Amino acid sequence: MRAVAATLQTSPFKGFVEAVPAFTSITVLYDLQKITYSEAEAYLSEMLKVIPEADLRAERTVEIPVCYAEAFAPDLKALAAYLNLSVQDIIDLHTQPLYEVAMIGFVPAFPYLIGLPEKLYAPRHASPRLAVPAGSVGLAGKQTGIYPLETPGGWQLIGRTPIKLFRPDAEPPTVLQSGDLVKFYPISEREFLERSQHVR
Repeated sequence: MRAVAATLQTSPFKGFVEAVPAFTSITVLYDLQKITYSEAEAYLSEMLKVIPEADLRAERTVEIPVCYAEAFAPDLKALAAYLNLSVQDIIDLHTQPLYEVAMIGFVPAFPYLIGLPEKLYAPRHASPRLAVPAGSVGLAGKQTGIYPLETPGGWQLIGRTPIKLFRPDAEPPTVLQSGDLVKFYPISEREFLERSQHVR
């Protein structure tokens, strides 16, 4: 999907607006004033036959600080008991991998990160919270992610980052992009509060 999106960016068809890749699909937006659905479909069908094997190695690694203190990690203790691990085990395991941003979705700037250690696989909550604070780091199934905005959500919350992932006045407005690599590292509650004061 990333190869298709990259090809459309470099070789757009008449009326092309944007391509939004997901895990196994891609949304292609186009201007109906400039091209019909049938024409766009025909172009994409031909393009898919000859799409090159793109070199999609990540161009950058983004380090994300996370505070795993209890005040920011309402599910951490219960999750540790469920997984038969210590709280420190979860922190160590969560900060070990280099994750890949598989896609951005759900809300603006929400990164779905793949590469979670199998020992941390956990189900979502049966009933989602009505308000998850912005910056919350969570686990769900085989993925980890970061809530960029305060929204409802059902992931297991294990920490919070002071980094503001969604900056609507910036270009691009999202700190993370599909294909980026992400490395989490732990910070103290004091450091979280200090960094939060400097986030614009």
